[in-house]
Amino acid sequence: MKMTKKTVLMVAGAAAAACAGLAHAADPATTHEAAVAGTAIGKGIAALGSGLAVVGGGLGIGLVGKGAVESIARQPEASGKIQINMILAAALIEGATLFAVAVGFLA
Repeated sequence: MKMTKKTVLMVAGAAAAACAGLAHAADPATTHEAAVAGTAIGKGIAALGSGLAVVGGGLGIGLVGKGAVESIARQPEASGKIQINMILAAALIEGATLFAVAVGFLA
């Protein structure tokens, strides 16, 4: 079975969600130690989600750059428009990635 990048990211996200579910499905002990441990697990999973957001953003910007270079190689006369669109797309991807990282760290 061939694993694509999308499949790998989906499996990683599902694993993170499963870990979050296990953290909340544990025996609801009312001790302070259990509450602190649950908070620590939640923060660790949020940090893992932030890391996955960075990986996704890096893959997205890499694919945009690859497509732009290939397009310029095929049509050098259109390089100006291609570069403008590439920079705009990369900025939008970067903005979404930074937002996801900030949300992950605030969780």
